[in-house]
Amino acid sequence: MSFLGGGRAPASAGGVNQEKIEMAMTELDTVTDFFNRMVQSCHAKCISTRYADGDLNKGESVCIDRCVAKFNEVQKKVGEKLQSRGQANTTPGGGAGGFGAF
Repeated sequence: MSFLGGGRAPASAGGVNQEKIEMAMTELDTVTDFFNRMVQSCHAKCISTRYADGDLNKGESVCIDRCVAKFNEVQKKVGEKLQSRGQANTTPGGGAGGFGAF
């Protein structure tokens, strides 16, 4: 079963579902952006600009672990909040569009 084809090829697209490809590309861009921001932020916060060793020391390792965990937790909470806002805006009487105050 193919991820992009859903196990069957759509007749109208000649075997390729363009919408699913576009969605996958958007998701890849989003994940790549998240990863790059996390690496940049945690590296700046936890790793000294003067490299003394080839490996991370204990303090740097602990800092990186905590930073990545916090970054992922915040990303998860923001995603959940945006999903609930999106669902509220698509239901009847859910209010006008836009992202208000969280």
